[in-house]
Amino acid sequence: MRPILLYLIIIVTISTGMVKGQIPSNDVPQVLEKLYGRLVNNFDDNDRLRINDSIRFIIDSYVISDSVFDHRFTNLRYLGQITSPDSLLKIITWNLVLRSRPSRYFCYFIRKQDSGKNNRVYSLTATYSEEQITTDTIYNEQNWYGALYYDIKPYKINDNKYWILLGIDYGNPYISRKIIEVLSFTPADSVIFGRKWFDSGEKIKFREVFEYSSNGMMSLRFISDSSIIFDHLVPFSPSQKDDHQYYGPDYSYDVFNFENKLWRLKINVDARNKE
Repeated sequence: MRPILLYLIIIVTISTGMVKGQIPSNDVPQVLEKLYGRLVNNFDDNDRLRINDSIRFIIDSYVISDSVFDHRFTNLRYLGQITSPDSLLKIITWNLVLRSRPSRYFCYFIRKQDSGKNNRVYSLTATYSEEQITTDTIYNEQNWYGALYYDIKPYKINDNKYWILLGIDYGNPYISRKIIEVLSFTPADSVIFGRKWFDSGEKIKFREVFEYSSNGMMSLRFISDSSIIFDHLVPFSPSQKDDHQYYGPDYSYDVFNFENKLWRLKINVDARNKE
């Protein structure tokens, strides 16, 4: 327990300074690096939960600091940090893997406000779920499915702001999921996930979700402001059709292009020289 107490003393000291709006101390990345190292290497769930509480204590103070949009932690492998190109939104995510109880996602959206106003911070949590992420509904802060977001682009439609998020979900032990999500905010500043925007040829969806074998890999990335390219997924054999734990890339590519106010699917595109 003595090392944990030592970390907590350091955390309290550092966090107090960050709350006052100071630039984060050089000690903070070192403390976080050690905490994440202990989180990964410790196999006791109770210890992992205590270590994660210490991480959350630091991040809670960090996200309300004045420097959050100007600062980025480096060399923190297990902490996701992305900032939108319009510099109006920052997302911090990580996951806590547990052995005897459901694992969890932690996510912070930091939204820049008008000049003179404090940033708006949204703190979301979700437990791992084997259930599918539906594509025909809107999610909010209370029923968020949970994911790690790794890329973001802003869009403006009829004076309304939206952000496209690319994410990954490990909630099912047999199936990995990648997600194209739409984030927006209500007039009352609540978080909304989803917009009826993705035309796959059969119906228009609120988001796109890809499911494939947890032992495999799938590429999903922006290649421009109006194109998202991804691996085409197929079953390993015809007899495994619709059983997505046996799906993987076939080395062809599909793309969503933003055309006529919708993201429209195009199958089997040439991915060469798209950079």
